[in-house]
Amino acid sequence: MKIVDWYILKKYLITYISIQILFVPIAIVLNLADNIDKILSNQVPFDEVLEYYYNFTIYFANSLLPLFLFLSVIWFTSKLASNSEIIALYSSGYSLKDLIKPYLIGSAMIAFIALVLGIFIVPDASRDFNEFSYKYLKGSKKSIDDKNIFRKINDNEYIYLTQFNTKNNIGTNFTLEHFDGNKLKFKINASNIRYIKKDSTYRLSNYMKRTITDSVDIISSKRRLDTLFSFNIDDLTPLNYIAETLNYSELVKFINQEKSRGSSNIGRYQVVKHKKWSIPFSIFILTLIAFSVSSVKRRGGAGINLAFGISVAMTYVFFDKVFGVLAQQSDFSPIIAVWFPNFVFGSLAIYLLYINTNKQL
Repeated sequence: MKIVDWYILKKYLITYISIQILFVPIAIVLNLADNIDKILSNQVPFDEVLEYYYNFTIYFANSLLPLFLFLSVIWFTSKLASNSEIIALYSSGYSLKDLIKPYLIGSAMIAFIALVLGIFIVPDASRDFNEFSYKYLKGSKKSIDDKNIFRKINDNEYIYLTQFNTKNNIGTNFTLEHFDGNKLKFKINASNIRYIKKDSTYRLSNYMKRTITDSVDIISSKRRLDTLFSFNIDDLTPLNYIAETLNYSELVKFINQEKSRGSSNIGRYQVVKHKKWSIPFSIFILTLIAFSVSSVKRRGGAGINLAFGISVAMTYVFFDKVFGVLAQQSDFSPIIAVWFPNFVFGSLAIYLLYINTNKQL
């Protein structure tokens, strides 16, 4: 690498780290100010608070990594353009390809770090961050209600519920079907099912069991029955942030397991899986857009470029959030939802680079 390449790469990395160091403490202070009353009222031990904000730092920094990088590239590249350093490089024979090389090297370094964080480090931080949040700051770990639940418990048994309330652990219109191959052997119905946490049993109201034989069906019923099942409450309604706490191999295995059980949250889990790859890829796209926007000297200096950059960043976040929620709440393809913003902004990056090349010529 040439001296100029090292100079730009150093600016790239130092500016990004500086913005992270600037914004993370601000986020911590705002979060602490918002939650200090809950922390004090719950008498949270100081070491747990420190651990929470350590995990919060990793969680927050990883979530906004591409945007922080985008703003840092716009900032230092605008300064280079304002000081006529980019014009001087073009005048000395540097091409756009030569100039953009250190940006791509820096992007590759940050993308690799983001990939390692997303696969190995962020899941643990996310688990501890969410555990603390739901223990001391938010309340219930699960959504209030899960509706129309269908689960494959094992190779032979399926359960159905119209609704399950995670606050009181009560489900309505419970059905369990047991098969031997393709043949139904018995079926259990209950108007509601309640999980008794104290002894890990289930209480069935208006219980009825129908056993199917070759000659006659045997029906037994009780007004109330306490019994055991081969599933537990977490299998029935996984934590709503469970996918964020798994590394990539665990997440793939978990998704396959949930598919076999007929989970209605597959879209949510697949969004998390695809984001582990899309975030590193978005670093290259946003770097190219930031370079294209800010490498031209403009009247108004870095402020104009930064304002435009913030607008682009907010648009990217909007696309990312809207399509992410769409995939989680409907049958919209998770892979399209996650990668569509990258496709749109990748096309924008190519277009801006094309314009930049024509200006150079």
